[in-house]
Amino acid sequence: MKGILLINLGTPDAPTTPAVKKYLREFLMDPQVIDINPIGRWLLVNGIIAPFRSPKSAAQYQSIWTNEGSPLVVHSQKLAQKVQTYLGDTFAVSLGMRYGNPSIENALNELLQKKITSLTVLPLYPQYALSSTQSSLDEVNRLIKKLKVTIPVNFKEAFFHHPLFIKAFSEVGGPYFLSTKPDHVIFSFHGLPERHLKKLEPKNEAYCLTRDNCCDLPGVRLKTCYRAQSVATAKMLAVSLGLKPEQYTICFQSRLGRTPWIKPYTDVVIQELAKRGVKKLLVFSPSFVADCLETLEEMSIRNRELFLQHGGEDLVLVPSLNDHPRWVECVGQMVS
Repeated sequence: MKGILLINLGTPDAPTTPAVKKYLREFLMDPQVIDINPIGRWLLVNGIIAPFRSPKSAAQYQSIWTNEGSPLVVHSQKLAQKVQTYLGDTFAVSLGMRYGNPSIENALNELLQKKITSLTVLPLYPQYALSSTQSSLDEVNRLIKKLKVTIPVNFKEAFFHHPLFIKAFSEVGGPYFLSTKPDHVIFSFHGLPERHLKKLEPKNEAYCLTRDNCCDLPGVRLKTCYRAQSVATAKMLAVSLGLKPEQYTICFQSRLGRTPWIKPYTDVVIQELAKRGVKKLLVFSPSFVADCLETLEEMSIRNRELFLQHGGEDLVLVPSLNDHPRWVECVGQMVS
């Protein structure tokens, strides 16, 4: 039997201040997420971010929490179940969250108890980033050593350009595009600090973020550059939807702190579009394969209100892939 480990980022166990505080501490103490010296990171997370952000974040989670629990976990579990059905009895599929529950360690133990003969690991992040992809791979490698795993392990790469991934988002978003008839479309990806990109830049291609079209000249850096991969995803999706370059904008959301993050910023773009006269805005979030806080609360609630405040009339978010049949097929093909 072949083992399949699907990994997503994670979520608090409950929409409460204590649960969110615990989650933020685990998440933000990861050196791949806040990549500063350990003492500074500890002081920042435990002295400022966790105590002061937890109540606000808890309220945000409360606004999207369902009777089944966290949307991210619910959608990810449904995906894992459907991928299991798609692959059949010769595979064992398990889901682990990088932070929180169900944990990667529990998922691995679950697979090992089934006497799997090989392990395929798929981080459910379309675009590669140190703070998501690499952190998850590092954790799996740590656990492989801890649990003394001796079977072959295969790590899958970022799938930002996989044809079925693009097709799945196009199939989900197409009906919204036809029914909404938007004045403009934005592809909003999760943001990252600029320094995360520059850390991975090949020495012979030192042009990261130094020119407007640097992501159109990726070279070998397309394997690890989050922004270049995001641009590639957006352009492929735009082609699939029949959009012209002037009909869409690529931007990045969820920035935190005062250091420069990759631009343009989604909230700034939304305001500018509204002031420019755009009334109907359709939003894709192609860095998220399951609806979560960033899509359901940040985009559908806060950014929608921001758009309306500056003159827009409607902002519609295209749902994420969740457990859409084409996405199930895509995951099944990537891991089999």
